[in-house]
Amino acid sequence: MADTMQFDLVSPERKLVSVQASEVQIPAAEGAMSAMPGHAATITTLRPGVLRVVTAEGTQEFVVTGGFAQITGDATSVLAEQALPRDEVTPEALAEMVAEAERRVNEAKSDFENEPGPVDDAAKLLSDMVAMGEEIGLNK
Repeated sequence: MADTMQFDLVSPERKLVSVQASEVQIPAAEGAMSAMPGHAATITTLRPGVLRVVTAEGTQEFVVTGGFAQITGDATSVLAEQALPRDEVTPEALAEMVAEAERRVNEAKSDFENEPGPVDDAAKLLSDMVAMGEEIGLNK
C-alpha cells in the first residue's frame, strides 16, 4: 500500500490545492473523519469546519463551509461550497459567513413556518459556522 494519495480541494472560485497527502482530516456532516491511503470508497457531505491536509511538507488547513468529499483508495477530492486557506480567514470574512448562515435561518423560519426540519437544518448550519469560528480562534 502507498504512503500517500492524491488530494484535491476545489471551490467554485478556484483550485486551492492538489498534493500528495498522507492524511486528510475532513469535517464530515456525520462527524469528523480522516482519509488515508487505502481508505474504503466513501462519499460524504461536509459541514462547516476546518479541513486539514497532512503532507511531507507539513499540515495545511482550510476553512470549508460545506460541500462533498469523495474518497477512493488512492485519492480524495473535496468539492467545497466555499473554501479558504486558514490564514486568509479574517474576522470580517468569518462575520460574512455567519451573517449568511443567519440569513438562511431567518429565511427558513419564514418559508417553513410549521416545518421544523428545514429550520433545524439551517440552525445547525449556523451553529457549525459559529463553532468553526471558535475553533480557529476568530469569535464573532
